[in-house]
Amino acid sequence: MARLVTVAGLALVLGILIGIGAVSLQRSANTPEARAIKDPETEQTAAANAVSEAPGRPVVIKMASSAPTSAPQIGTMAVSMVEKLSTASDGNIEIKVFEPNMLAPNGELFDKVADGTIDAVWSSPNFFAERDSVFWFFSTVPFGPSASEYLAWLSYGGGQDLMDESFARFNIKPIVCPVLPPESGGWFRREINTVTDLNGLRMRFMGIGAKVIRRLGVETLALNGGDTFYALQSGNIDAAEFSLPFIDLRYGFEKAATHYYFPGWHQQSSLITLLINMKVWDSLTEAQRGLINSVCGDNIRESLAEGEVQQVKALQEIRQRGVNVHTLPKPVLEALKASWLQVVKEESAANPEFKKVWESYHAFRKSYAEWRGLGYLP
Repeated sequence: MARLVTVAGLALVLGILIGIGAVSLQRSANTPEARAIKDPETEQTAAANAVSEAPGRPVVIKMASSAPTSAPQIGTMAVSMVEKLSTASDGNIEIKVFEPNMLAPNGELFDKVADGTIDAVWSSPNFFAERDSVFWFFSTVPFGPSASEYLAWLSYGGGQDLMDESFARFNIKPIVCPVLPPESGGWFRREINTVTDLNGLRMRFMGIGAKVIRRLGVETLALNGGDTFYALQSGNIDAAEFSLPFIDLRYGFEKAATHYYFPGWHQQSSLITLLINMKVWDSLTEAQRGLINSVCGDNIRESLAEGEVQQVKALQEIRQRGVNVHTLPKPVLEALKASWLQVVKEESAANPEFKKVWESYHAFRKSYAEWRGLGYLP
């Protein structure tokens, strides 16, 4: 009898221990670690889904370009940006580029992106300066800074905040995408040795630089690329400011004039921007907006590096074709700079926004001047 009681007691203890072990095993099986071991495919699928959802829903942005996508840099950089963005976002952000005048005439692009008819526009802000002269500061400035100084003002001198404010009044978010190298000072049918040689010239000139050079007696005309070449070749105009040497060469300007002047005092650096309707911009996730900013930053790097190489090769070929490459005489540059400062006074008096941005831009350049003079070779 005593033996039976002992055996029954041992069986009861063993049953309790087995029961406790079963409960412990069940609890262990429900831990994240155990579930991962038991069903790793399910866990990996969930993680992949979380990553794919993080950037937000896929978006398609229709972008009108003010320049043909085949145009060196100002057009090709739009294509580069689209391709980089598609890769970086794994197809989550798609920008469809439309050639000039396809979504709307170029003259209507600003209004269309402002009212949301068009999602985005690829252009230089100076094309829209008739809406507000302040946009000149965010495209190119006569006697302006190098690309590095320009970017320093934008990124760390308050320039980007002012740019955002200026475009926000029109319901647009601006993002600098490429930055182009200096342009030439222009093509001339005869030499320019003194300031008086400018007086009476008929010259193709665009942008705020036209206001500057008109003060020295030049009659300026706004002409497109093809019309500019034929007007210069035929003698209907005496000179033409157009673009970078690489682009000038493609238009064949060496066949229309034999005197090519530098520096491009009116465009030392040129900003090309991606202008996005504000509602479209606000609808993007933080990750998507970050990708667009990052890709445009890389576009700046690429455009500066490519642009410098292109001009070296173009100048060599231009010289080989018999063109005389000159530097504008110092008195001419001094007269042009004095004229520019007069234009600044006029525009500042007429437009408070222009004055506000000029004061920020000028103060930054003034403080930067010591470093520029000490740190860089003359």
